[in-house]
Amino acid sequence: MKCLVVGSGAREHVITGALLRDPEVESVVVAPGNAGIAELVKCVPLDVSDPVAIGDLATQLDVDLVVIGPEIPLMAGAANALADRGIACFGPTREAALIEGSKAFCKEVMAEAGIPTAMARVCTNAAQAQDALDTFGAPYVVKDDGLAAGKGVVVTADRGEALAHAETCFEVGGTVVIEEFLDGPEVSLFGISDGTTVVALQPAQDFKRVGDNDEGPNTGGMGAYSPLPWLDEGVVSEVTKRVLQPMADAMKNRGTPFVGVLYAGLAMTTRGIRVIEFNARFGDPETQVVLSRLLTPLGQFLYSAATEQLADFAQLRWEQGFAVNVVIAAEGYPVKPVLGVPILGLEMLEADPDLSVFHAGTTMNEGKLVTFGGRVLSVTAHAPTLALARERAYEGVAEIEVSGSHFRRDIALSACSTEA
Repeated sequence: MKCLVVGSGAREHVITGALLRDPEVESVVVAPGNAGIAELVKCVPLDVSDPVAIGDLATQLDVDLVVIGPEIPLMAGAANALADRGIACFGPTREAALIEGSKAFCKEVMAEAGIPTAMARVCTNAAQAQDALDTFGAPYVVKDDGLAAGKGVVVTADRGEALAHAETCFEVGGTVVIEEFLDGPEVSLFGISDGTTVVALQPAQDFKRVGDNDEGPNTGGMGAYSPLPWLDEGVVSEVTKRVLQPMADAMKNRGTPFVGVLYAGLAMTTRGIRVIEFNARFGDPETQVVLSRLLTPLGQFLYSAATEQLADFAQLRWEQGFAVNVVIAAEGYPVKPVLGVPILGLEMLEADPDLSVFHAGTTMNEGKLVTFGGRVLSVTAHAPTLALARERAYEGVAEIEVSGSHFRRDIALSACSTEA
């Protein structure tokens, strides 16, 4: 099997490595990739927002499977373009990806399917927003309706801040979804869907805020761990039955079957499980701690989803133990990251089989590895216990030098106390 992976982040670095471990995968090409991925496979330039260019490249390479990493090419119609050429694609069509592309649309589908979620209102002007804020009360939750790279959500006790965010969206003709705040810990669960069947992966928990103790603005994600020692064993089955499968069924009934990752962001509230959001692709950094532990051959698994044969993969195999991921971010992230800063110390970690460094925002400049994005590197450690995996991840972070960089110091910290 020949594969093309579209994307340039740590998520695509993980996917590439997992595909290469599949004995049925003959070759992998990544477009556009990054400096770390280029050490594994050939990387080629690509405008990921251009579905025609993606289709042309897949045709030129004569690949059997295209795996779309980020949301932008999905919303641009990459899967549609590949379907027109008869090329198997792991990733939803533009119409199906709208569950991430529009939060208002996603709420509509969840209501149809009876999926438990927060009460919400779609607002297009300040008067509507003020009324919604008063209805739901603090903490206020305001979400950009469209794509925002994980940074379009404001959760605040300050009504003025919440309204200001909404008005910023209205000024450019946008829409917001204002909803009730959901209490309780959050869980990320990936469901792999072939349009009919859904197979759930192991759950993870990620850390969205930039600072320790969940302080500061939302980011694309500052770290994650998996599995979750505090989560009841039956939750994954319950979510598959009440959330993932109903969403797949609803999309199929609409005539837009969903093929790819149904990523459910969940709140474990005092009233039961509630869906915070759906995404249409693997989440980053959860992918680092989930796919790196998957022993089932990834290429065959994703190809089965892309060709509606997922029922053959009802039982997945997993590595024992835990994985913890810590993201190293560039100075200024998430507002205005500083680029071009040298990255040092990675060679100190290369010999450790239980420690992986996945590149996100990196590039080569005159033979030197430098920063090229907000989230620079993603350090993932595996160990028999969560506490040891956490310790090893931070030991790895300590070996890396990126001037001005920052990272959260509390990834998986509270969960370690729940470990048996």
